[in-house]
Amino acid sequence: MSNSQHSDHQPRAGEASLKVVTFWLAFGTFVLGCSEFAAMGLLPYFADDFGISEKAAGYAISAYALGVVVGAPLITMFFSHIARRTMLIAMMIFYAGGNLLTALAWSEWTMNIARFIAGLPHGAYFGIAMLFAADIAGRNRRARAVSNVILGLTVATIVGVPGISAIGQTMGWRIGFFMISALSLVTAVMVWKMAPYRGPNPNANPRSELSALKNKDVLLVLLMGAIGFGGMFSVYSYFSATYLNTTTSPEWGIAVILLIYGVGTTLGNLLAGRIAEGRLLRTALGFQVLLGVSAAAYAMSVGNPVLMAIALFCMGMGGGMVVPLQTRLMDVAGNAQTLAGAMNHAAFNSANALGPWLAGIALASGYGYASTGWVGVALSAGGVLIWCLIVMTNSSRQTSEAVS
Repeated sequence: MSNSQHSDHQPRAGEASLKVVTFWLAFGTFVLGCSEFAAMGLLPYFADDFGISEKAAGYAISAYALGVVVGAPLITMFFSHIARRTMLIAMMIFYAGGNLLTALAWSEWTMNIARFIAGLPHGAYFGIAMLFAADIAGRNRRARAVSNVILGLTVATIVGVPGISAIGQTMGWRIGFFMISALSLVTAVMVWKMAPYRGPNPNANPRSELSALKNKDVLLVLLMGAIGFGGMFSVYSYFSATYLNTTTSPEWGIAVILLIYGVGTTLGNLLAGRIAEGRLLRTALGFQVLLGVSAAAYAMSVGNPVLMAIALFCMGMGGGMVVPLQTRLMDVAGNAQTLAGAMNHAAFNSANALGPWLAGIALASGYGYASTGWVGVALSAGGVLIWCLIVMTNSSRQTSEAVS
């Protein structure tokens, strides 16, 4: 019996109940998205508060991403036997604490430590929330339930992140993280009140889940995400600083352009969901190329806020690459679906660490703010090369199967 079926003896949620539970699970991903991306928009402000360079402040973003990469496999493997509702509640309480520590940070190092702690439950929450939603929805409604959970992250880029950035600009960056901490607690309470208790998973097996980390097909998909998405974050992480230092436009333009980026992200995910089925690898390549072209356009438009907004909109659409990559993982992960799902978000956040780190090096070397876009081009090219390895491996397997 698969992990997502371990409680099939439980009564299924009614339509109204399912919508309520899924809403609060998605609200959790909304909160995660607000914290992860708002830190990038608030980077110039906490850098100024701590009296450090924007490059040094960028390490806080990488620290969060490192927390995701470390936490996703550890939490999934060692706590998968605990009831999923209990896990979701515990992770949101822990997340509230990590963001509270962020709001209270008094130096560069305490900020980095707080962001690492906050990042630990991120990937595991996504993986477990999607499985929980699929479980209570029933076999015929699983895809829709999972899609709705992911929607919270997308909405965060449209509403939450610009809102938190605007609040940070007017009331101070710490207020934004205080708000995220409070919303995390709201999520924990509402999941406790609304989500049905499905019982612990009797089939949880850390050794079985670990098989995902020895599967070459899984590793190649994760590597493409970790490198290919890095270009998005090399640009996004330093966008606020680039805007402030290369244009004379009003400061509120940052929130507007971040909203435009969020709209692009939503459209990209919706488009990917419509076209990816049956052509996952071709769709992944198309979105990877779009990310690279958008990064090049951004590099050439630095200083012009209108063209920068257009480039970021297209880059947001390129984020639809997560859909074919996630679906590809489901096809190749075998019995390690839980860990594979969590590791996809770990790969996404590896990109979140790699992109800002490389862009920070370029900035520190004196190549200017446009260099963040050229770093994005290079990372997208790396993603295309890994895509070629995936296609070659896939073709080799199909040939072997045909011969046998």
